[in-house]
Amino acid sequence: MEGVKEKAAVKRVIAALAQHGLTGEVHVLSDSARTAQEAASALGIEVGQIASSLIFKLPDESPLLIITSGRHRVDTELVSKNLGIEKLVRVDADYVKEKSGFSIGGVAPIGWLSPATILIDQALNDYEVVWAAAGHPHAVYPTTFAELLECTGAQPMVVGE
Repeated sequence: MEGVKEKAAVKRVIAALAQHGLTGEVHVLSDSARTAQEAASALGIEVGQIASSLIFKLPDESPLLIITSGRHRVDTELVSKNLGIEKLVRVDADYVKEKSGFSIGGVAPIGWLSPATILIDQALNDYEVVWAAAGHPHAVYPTTFAELLECTGAQPMVVGE
C-alpha cells in the first residue's frame, strides 16, 4: 500500500508516538484492518491482542474513547453504570472524524484532534504486546497496556466479557 504513511492522520500518529517516546513503528498491512479479526489475521496474532478504539458520546456531548480488547464486545450498560451516567450514546462517522480526526476503521488511541474521556479495557493487560490502529484502515502499531495507559491517561476498567 503505497502512500499510507504519507496520509495526514497516519503522520499525526507517528508524531504522537515520537512525542511520547514510544518505539513502536507503524506497520502498513496489505489487508484491511478495519475489524479486530481482520487485523489479527493480517498480523498472525490472537484477536484479543487488538486494541480497538470505540467512540461514544457522553451526556455533555464530549467524546468517550474506549480502548478495548478485540476478544469481546463493550458492555455499554456496565460502562455507563461505572461512569455514573444513564447511557452511552452511539455516534456516526462524522462525529468520529470531527472529534478524533480519524475515519472509522483507522481510529488510533493517540493523536486525537479533541480531548476525550478515555477508558482502557483491563483485558489488554493479559498480553505482552497489543496492536492499535494508526490512523488508516491498513496501518497499525505495536504497543503495550502500560504504554497506552501512560500516553492516553486512560482509566482502566472492565468493559465487557
